[in-house]
Amino acid sequence: MTRQEAKGKDTGRIPLNRDRVLRAAVALADATGIDALSMRRLAQELDVVPMALYKHVANKEELLDGMADAVVGEIDPPAAGPDWRPVVRGRILSARRVLLRHPWAARVIESRTGPTPAVLAYLDSMAGLFRAGGLSADLTHHVMHAMGSRLLGFSQELFDTSGPSGPPDPALAARFPHIAELAATAAHDDGSTVGGGCDDQFEFEFALDLLLDGFENLRRRGWSSPRVSAR
Repeated sequence: MTRQEAKGKDTGRIPLNRDRVLRAAVALADATGIDALSMRRLAQELDVVPMALYKHVANKEELLDGMADAVVGEIDPPAAGPDWRPVVRGRILSARRVLLRHPWAARVIESRTGPTPAVLAYLDSMAGLFRAGGLSADLTHHVMHAMGSRLLGFSQELFDTSGPSGPPDPALAARFPHIAELAATAAHDDGSTVGGGCDDQFEFEFALDLLLDGFENLRRRGWSSPRVSAR
């Protein structure tokens, strides 16, 4: 028995396992930010030697995969309802609440080279909601592309406007009058952003509702893509 094992046995501490490692990593990222997370820092948090972590996660990338899955696992299951739109809307807003609790998670999810098992299961479930709502497989395919990261509760903005607010620079306003006009009318909620930029709650829900209503209109029209229509 190693000294570390003996210490664990003597103190009655909770045995280290993958779930405990992932939960500790998520909590550490919440507290300090994802950039401060390291295997060594996580080992200190768990009061183990760093090598003990590698019995449960092979490397930092596998740790991040597991953290992404742990966060996605917090999203509420879909509610029942006769209309697919509020069901989909409610689940996406649940995903958004989860990502607001873990502001680093959107970046980690985007950084994965492929979808993790929990993300795949979530996306499969969302596709199933569209199909159960009467959308064809063809339309659902394009809906999933159109929704993109919004399915997981966040969106990507053209520019990072998270800097200090205030009147636009007069020289820039004269050169780009329409952008200056939009900037002057914008009102963003502090602390509601997932990631950087102007992705506040109102804007997210505004775009989400436009998309869902548009998909329903296409469904009613029996829309199909040109590729399918040509068959």
